Amino acid sequence: MNLCLYGASSNEIDQSYMDAAYSLGAEMAVRGFGLVFGGGAAGLMGAAARGMSSRNGVLVGVAPSFFNRPGVLYGSCTELILTETMRERKLIMEERSGGFIMTPGAIGTFEEFFEILTLKQLGRHGKPIAIFNVRGYFDGLVEVLNKAIDEKFMTPECGNLYRQFSEAGEMLDWFGECFSAQ
Repeated sequence: MNLCLYGASSNEIDQSYMDAAYSLGAEMAVRGFGLVFGGGAAGLMGAAARGMSSRNGVLVGVAPSFFNRPGVLYGSCTELILTETMRERKLIMEERSGGFIMTPGAIGTFEEFFEILTLKQLGRHGKPIAIFNVRGYFDGLVEVLNKAIDEKFMTPECGNLYRQFSEAGEMLDWFGECFSAQ
């Protein structure tokens, strides 16, 4: 089963985030999960891809063709799909994945996570969604989501559409349970 990873494309972040993404990618490969990602060589996307490659995992990179420049895309994808637009990229990533992981990132990561979460809320898919909360990075975001529930902007059921984890192994165990229940 493929898991889609959303995450930072910056190499300027603390090494502990890179290490966590690399370890996540390696553990995904060991457990037989494939990785669908934005195809980037840098940041947490690249770190997870390198982790997958270190254990001979399957990597599906999906990137708009305007990213196809030297040094931008990860060179060892099992399959690289080039799209015309970012919207097309996200659709292919969704279609090729059985579940989704948001790792630390910024605007693009948030946008991808909220789109896939919204689609699940609207009943457009039933795939599991996880927040990989490395070093408490997403504590503030989870607090905002909980406040939206408390203030009745979201129903309590919306809080059950995703799970958050600080440990990669526990998160991958959960995905395994989700897939075996299908």
